Amino acid sequence: MEQRLFLVACIMYAFSLATHWLKKKGKLTSSILFAGWHAVYLLFILSCAFYMLLFIMGGGTGENISLFKVILCSVAVVLAAGYGYISVLKAQPEQKEAVMKKDLEWCNTVYFAGFVASFVMFFFIQAFKIPSESMQNTLLVGDNLFVNKAAYGFRIPLTNIRFGEFSQIKPGDIIVFRFPAKDRKQINCGDSQYGRDFVKRVIAMPGDTVEVKEGQLFVNGNKVPLQGYERYENIARVPYRPEEDLEMYQRVWENHELDNYYGVYLRDNFGPVKVPENHYFGMGDNRDNSCDSRFWGPIPRENIKGKAWFIHWPFSRMRIIK
Repeated sequence: MEQRLFLVACIMYAFSLATHWLKKKGKLTSSILFAGWHAVYLLFILSCAFYMLLFIMGGGTGENISLFKVILCSVAVVLAAGYGYISVLKAQPEQKEAVMKKDLEWCNTVYFAGFVASFVMFFFIQAFKIPSESMQNTLLVGDNLFVNKAAYGFRIPLTNIRFGEFSQIKPGDIIVFRFPAKDRKQINCGDSQYGRDFVKRVIAMPGDTVEVKEGQLFVNGNKVPLQGYERYENIARVPYRPEEDLEMYQRVWENHELDNYYGVYLRDNFGPVKVPENHYFGMGDNRDNSCDSRFWGPIPRENIKGKAWFIHWPFSRMRIIK
């Protein structure tokens, strides 16, 4: 979301600079050109506002925006821009000056707020809304939380370089990360997850071996005792069968394609696989209803945005996340 805010801020800043240049060159003296400028301003600022609104309403997790909403918002923006064009077409010079002043004030407010908000969200805190049941009962659908993006160190924009790590990632941490897909065509758990933010609990570290047998989790060959946050359904388990070609299994898992071969079987029986260096293994607390690393592979370190920190809404669930 911080990248979207930064893009919005850049658009409005560029528009502000362009306006000052056009005004200096005397390009906006014509009523038609001025009305066109005002219409373009409305197109920019309303498009940015609707885009951010739709993204936030979708939970801020990167879900695709429905075509109906896009069309509805586009029509509203075009109508508003058309009305703006007509309303100032015959404006007097002093009215034009007042309109331009007001438009630029809003423009400057938006780009300044966008730059500040994107800076804070990139380095410190990000808002996140739980979209699914995969982390029940720790996190419920509709929980609004803050993600501590400084917990595992600050990341230099447009790089994977981090500095100032306050703590190390460890098993049991609940992390928010960008889904590990480099291609929009990659299908996992029945759909493309490209660009979406996920939340899972860290189960295993780089170099660990992970296996699930009939629903029971093993790490490095040791049965992992229940910690109290896991949720299991009272269902019959698919019988375990050893894998014959572990090398191919590992390769397919690392390529994020395992669920396309094994499907729901991975819920009860998985692995063994070795977590690659600079990668982590994540699972949902709702173990039988979670699309996680069993299905789509390891989580790259560079994809991890931060640590789930605090539920701030609804009020009745306000708490530190553990």
